[in-house]
Amino acid sequence: MIGGLGPESTIDYYRTIIARYRARNRNSDYPHVVINSLDVDRGIAFLDGGRLGELTDYLAAGVDLLARAGADFAFMAANTPHLVFDDLQRRSPIPLVSIVRATAEHARARGLKKLGLFGTGFTMGASFYPEEFQRSAMTLIRPSETERQMIHRKYIEELLKNQFLPETRAEILNIARRMKDEDGIEALVLAGTELPLLLRDSPPRGLEILDTTLIHVEAIVDELLT
Repeated sequence: MIGGLGPESTIDYYRTIIARYRARNRNSDYPHVVINSLDVDRGIAFLDGGRLGELTDYLAAGVDLLARAGADFAFMAANTPHLVFDDLQRRSPIPLVSIVRATAEHARARGLKKLGLFGTGFTMGASFYPEEFQRSAMTLIRPSETERQMIHRKYIEELLKNQFLPETRAEILNIARRMKDEDGIEALVLAGTELPLLLRDSPPRGLEILDTTLIHVEAIVDELLT
């Protein structure tokens, strides 16, 4: 696991992987998980500066350490670093399990066609999620520019610092409701692994939630059990 991007979601991933693995494995043993926790502030600095090559180098070095530790495959416990997933996979000595591909496959299996996209400003402003969904004839709708700025600010200043405030939850749920009413979205992709920690227990009424952490974990456990 490439973790630390940010720390709270890494903890959530680890707990959920252990729970799902034991639930699905009759032997009830534990998977061997190697975690390389990177510096989220360094990653954000690369993104803020548009230095995607340096971000790829940083992540590639992290994956190399996992491979040298004996990992058979790797994954990033975050959505935003998938901006450079294709380049990272080309450089990786081991296979990578994509959160974006897993989420798109899950949405297609659910028969969804029009979904909202929440995440960091980097994720909401990039094409890697919409392009993956378009391959299966699904459309992703982003919040308005003002809403995206608010979500991004709350993500960086609060969620990554383990602050999950009820007023922030209310603001983000209001955006989801607006998108349901005005844009006609059927479901909401929580394409930021801290967002489920804020919304998992209080989803917007009448909207299906695609919790990318839980979806990714199922794909990871699939790989562990093959």
